Amino acid sequence: MMFCVLGFQFIPGFSRTTRIASATSLPTIEPRLIALESTDIPPQATHTFIPPSSTATPKPISTLTPANTTPTPLVLVYEQGTDVIGYSAEGRPLNVYTFGKGVHERMIVADIHGGDEWNTLTLANQLIQYLNQDASMIPDDITLYILPSLNPDGEVRAHDKYGRLNHNGVDLNRNFPVNWLADWERAGCWNYLPTSGGTGPASEIETQALMNFISTHRIEALISYHSAALGIFPGGDPWDENSVRLAESIAQVSTYRFPPLDTGCTYSGTLPDYAVSKGIAAVDIELTNHIETDFDTNLNLLQVLLDWKSQ
Repeated sequence: MMFCVLGFQFIPGFSRTTRIASATSLPTIEPRLIALESTDIPPQATHTFIPPSSTATPKPISTLTPANTTPTPLVLVYEQGTDVIGYSAEGRPLNVYTFGKGVHERMIVADIHGGDEWNTLTLANQLIQYLNQDASMIPDDITLYILPSLNPDGEVRAHDKYGRLNHNGVDLNRNFPVNWLADWERAGCWNYLPTSGGTGPASEIETQALMNFISTHRIEALISYHSAALGIFPGGDPWDENSVRLAESIAQVSTYRFPPLDTGCTYSGTLPDYAVSKGIAAVDIELTNHIETDFDTNLNLLQVLLDWKSQ
């Protein structure tokens, strides 16, 4: 998602492989507060998929020293295979971790805005660590996929606004081929740096990799994590009925607001909208701020995702 500060300080912020390491304890998380994103004049959107023919021109990279914040590293107790579903523009792997072998598939996607929302990567790593040590909460009929980072290039670049976009200066959560716009009215939206929705729908290699993964699986429900503080956004325009039910179920076990805060921003080309177009109940969830992961709360949300049934 895309965020404006609401009266608080803006905080700047795989082939198959196997790794074995020693356990690390998960931190105790306490929610704090808040920074945001999300147009006063809705532009005309399009649902037409246009195959990309070029790559967006890279935007200038910050020369500032990244903030002294870092995601919790992914250190696992037991062997855990990963699937590389593609690579970033700079060649970093997009790794998906799989838990369970059931016929009903669920997915979590984090770090779509890279280093600007690095705490979503930390949360994904914490959930992977937790399930690696004890996957008993995964029902026999469920398979869960976790993609910790869709934007590893932005995460490596900087843990502030300069880490939000991919290598080509594109906001990946505006690059999916449903309701896509190259540009949009910026009132109420994140507007700290120049960005675009790409040279066309799904112009970015990271977007294409996730779309390919979704098209070859039967995912029924999906959570995309962001920060911070706007609430829970169901996919679809208008909101999809199943996605609204998922959002309502999540709101019942968390302090995340639903309906979400309306800043007047029009969201185009988002992952949840694309997921809904594929028959998936999908939501964007905003963590409380740009630092904490609300880990205990999100264990409850994970249970909701695993138990959720479509109508």
